[in-house]
Amino acid sequence: MGLRKNRIVVKVGTSTLTNEIGNSNLRKFEDLALILSDIHNMGNEVVLVSSGAIAVGIQKMHLKEKPAELRMKQAAAAVGQCENMFLYDKFFGYYNKIVAQILLNADDMVVEEKKENLANTMEALLEQGIIPIVNENDSVSYNEIESEEKIFGDNDMLSAVVAILCKADKLVILSDIDGFYDKDPRLSKSAKLISRVEKIDDSTYALAGGAGSRRGTGGMKTKLQAADLATAQGIDVIVTNGKNPKVLYDIINGEKVGTLFVAQK
Repeated sequence: MGLRKNRIVVKVGTSTLTNEIGNSNLRKFEDLALILSDIHNMGNEVVLVSSGAIAVGIQKMHLKEKPAELRMKQAAAAVGQCENMFLYDKFFGYYNKIVAQILLNADDMVVEEKKENLANTMEALLEQGIIPIVNENDSVSYNEIESEEKIFGDNDMLSAVVAILCKADKLVILSDIDGFYDKDPRLSKSAKLISRVEKIDDSTYALAGGAGSRRGTGGMKTKLQAADLATAQGIDVIVTNGKNPKVLYDIINGEKVGTLFVAQK
């Protein structure tokens, strides 16, 4: 079965939304808005989890390099988030879609009252045919920026939490890699794509590498953790390459794309 008439969470990372020099990749923003709007027109409910605020903010502020100070990183996040939402509102608006911004902290997932209010807000937006766009609130949260062991990991874990919160049918993580491999394909030419993972266990984690691209912070480990969390709650997770967002159509049509982590029933 495809995603038609279902609720889908799509996560897009920094490496997809920015180009090699860190500027906004306008073509990707526009392609993503077109395809998600089209999927929405098919009767699906769509939630977008989007990274990229700090990277875009750094360029917008004309900073020569990523700042070391927390306050400057958070300033960049504030500027970049504004830029990203401007682009999303602009491009989704071309296709007569309304978008809404939701910024989260880890505490929002822990405090039960906050969590319930957030779920209710999300449900209200989806009922009204609005596309929520979710990101970590980097301008006020310091844990995600400063800690070595990030809670959300470039929003991979955040996307799983959001998928669970809104009772999604599927979570699609658009990455800078084609899926989950038995080896790191950037280091080994013999690496083979694993198209289907029935269960995530210690041996699965053993295959995961370290950090991801230089513009993002998420590696395959955080994607596995996200898949582990979401599949345990009955949500299928697909990790695939975000360089061509049209792959979302293939997913809707039930075709094999990237790596499918099968929901645990």
